[in-house]
Amino acid sequence: MKKPNIPAEIPEIRPGQSIELLKELHILTRDGKLNQDTRRKLKQVYHLYQFIEPLLADATSLADHGAGKSYLGFILYDLYFKARQADEQHGHIYGIETRKELVEKSRELAKRLGFAGMSFLDVTVEESTHSAALPAQIDVVTALHACNTATDDAIRFALEKNAKHIVLVPCCQAEVAATMRARKNESLGKTPLSELWRHPIHTRELGSHLTNVLRCLLLEAHGYDVTVTELVGWEHSMKNELIIASKRGAPRKNARERAEAILREFNIEELAPRFAY
Repeated sequence: MKKPNIPAEIPEIRPGQSIELLKELHILTRDGKLNQDTRRKLKQVYHLYQFIEPLLADATSLADHGAGKSYLGFILYDLYFKARQADEQHGHIYGIETRKELVEKSRELAKRLGFAGMSFLDVTVEESTHSAALPAQIDVVTALHACNTATDDAIRFALEKNAKHIVLVPCCQAEVAATMRARKNESLGKTPLSELWRHPIHTRELGSHLTNVLRCLLLEAHGYDVTVTELVGWEHSMKNELIIASKRGAPRKNARERAEAILREFNIEELAPRFAY
């Protein structure tokens, strides 16, 4: 009996995509079906892939921070890097994740699928900056929903590694809001702008917004062109802001000055080592 053509039955799957990989990632069921949840997951990953694919043309290395089960890394390798395995400069993907059990599973899966250009490290983002297992330069750095200050560590990693492109989907970052909250009484007597974060819910929301504004200014100060957009299809998550930065060589001259001015205005100058270096 002829086996059904699964890609034809499921038009959402991209041509050339490994069906075995999608099953291993539990995006497809064992009998090759998509349910509502996994269809949404596949749509999300493909949507993000559309943003990243153009950045890979001049890239031979990619580091994915907070990789989790490495959905993104495996999809990127399967759709893009796998076809280049025969080339000397075929490219390599590094998945960086602190949960050792997830790293081990990813290593086993990459070996089983013959994805020779994938490596996985069970280290923090901060530790990875100095890890001998990574090359001196990484062309593309991604960090999707890396919690709290891990996104900031990923930015520092990218700058240290002279990354050509950086792709961030920031997660919650409590540091800015906590600092604003701790100095609230002082700020109330200093500037009428403090009314913007007088109430706790506003402190949280404004702190999150300020964090990403400061991240963008930091990247611009280091010579990156920055685009901020929304990840369509991630409506179930409030954290769907997408930051894409590409190195263009010429730093924006006043970016650091503006970041420092914002830190002063919001009375959080102590965070300058994180956002203005």
